[in-house]
Amino acid sequence: MQKSKNQPISRRQFVDTSVKAALFSAVALKGFPTIISASAIGKNPPSDRINIGWIGNGRQGSGDIFATMRFDNAMVVAVADVDSKRMELAKQRIESFYSSKTGNSNYANIKMHGDYKELLNDKSIDAVMITTPDHWHSQPAIEAALAGKDIYLEKPTSLTIAEGRLLSDVIKRKKVILQVGTQQRSSAQFRVAAELVRNGRIGKLETVKIGLPGDPAGPDAPEMPTPANLNYDMWLGSTPEVYYTEMRVHPQNSITDRPGWLRCEQFGAGMITGWGQHHFDSAAWGMDTELTGPISIEAVADFPKHGLWNVHGDFMAKAEYKNGITMLTSGGYPNGVRYEGTEGWIFVTRGNYRATESDPIPQGQSNPALSASDPKILTSVIGANEIHLYHSDSQQGNWLDCIKSRKEPISPVEIGHRACTVCLVTHIAMKIGRKLTWDPDTEKFVGDKEANSMISRPQRKPYGTTYIHM
Repeated sequence: MQKSKNQPISRRQFVDTSVKAALFSAVALKGFPTIISASAIGKNPPSDRINIGWIGNGRQGSGDIFATMRFDNAMVVAVADVDSKRMELAKQRIESFYSSKTGNSNYANIKMHGDYKELLNDKSIDAVMITTPDHWHSQPAIEAALAGKDIYLEKPTSLTIAEGRLLSDVIKRKKVILQVGTQQRSSAQFRVAAELVRNGRIGKLETVKIGLPGDPAGPDAPEMPTPANLNYDMWLGSTPEVYYTEMRVHPQNSITDRPGWLRCEQFGAGMITGWGQHHFDSAAWGMDTELTGPISIEAVADFPKHGLWNVHGDFMAKAEYKNGITMLTSGGYPNGVRYEGTEGWIFVTRGNYRATESDPIPQGQSNPALSASDPKILTSVIGANEIHLYHSDSQQGNWLDCIKSRKEPISPVEIGHRACTVCLVTHIAMKIGRKLTWDPDTEKFVGDKEANSMISRPQRKPYGTTYIHM
């Protein structure tokens, strides 16, 4: 028996989602691509070249920066990282790329900076790509905007709702281009799904179900000597001082393995922000709620009772929106976004695309990229007078185009902040364990002092957005 939308979710409902999800079926639509890789956009004279600095030279950023380098109007000229080993490897890989591309072994001489602020002070750099750990997203992005740089910022856009609001306000005030790395917006199937929903192909949208996994618990990890190549105090940044152990930070001998900080609440919120911003952003595209948020949120979640890693595991969340849509999120649903309307459903996912080798869906084991209750829904043509959404084939390419045109990119800062806020209010609901009322206009919880105290975090001086000189 299905519960009313107005009833709170129960622990039993949370546990039962895994069983119910097994009943989910999909009709595949063949021919739709997954996320499209960047491709060269033609030769450009040096005067049109965009000089880029790369901040945070690890696992996630490697894919972003090399996708950007494939465009002829982009030139990476500098790197910055608190781990000199990673920074030197990034320099070598970038120089090797340009050497192979041009046939000139001396084509590039990449500058290295142990402090990203030195890179931001370089007036020859036009734009920066920020792919640092989550707790180091908002501060360098704000400082880059203040320095007049355009920005590509990996998600989540912020560690807290308060710093996300500050980031969005500064970007708009400085009029710089900021592209959020929610690359599902540049994937055909996510755009098509949202267009079909927005144009009423499944009737009135009532429910959205998002499949999102949790993280496993981990073992205890003893204190270790800090590697000489790592500025650990700066790596911790605005978060509290804690002893160094490799499992807390990132592998010293790999940039492809998943780093431990992703599973530590000190530096992020776990999968609810890690993949959540992708799926909440895509869902909002179809729900027409990109510039607002839910009016209520409740969640139940399992958290590890021991071990170094302490982000959420299995969970279920329920969000209600002013337009009457209910959004349910759980690892019990297939990974992706399912729109359910009065006349059918559409399910969209990444297919076999994976951003990194450690993505939670193994290669070849995903659901079809796009499916529906009736295949005819998917072949429906969107008419000239209907809603057509922003079209991009490459997140990085769109960013470069917008740097030149000064038009808004496909994943602008305010939309990114709103999607990240859904992640963060859900995480707060997980921690508090009761239904919360959220005001998306004021970005405050209604009548709940405890919940509002979690909109921001204390910041360890001199790091953090609190200490930026505006």
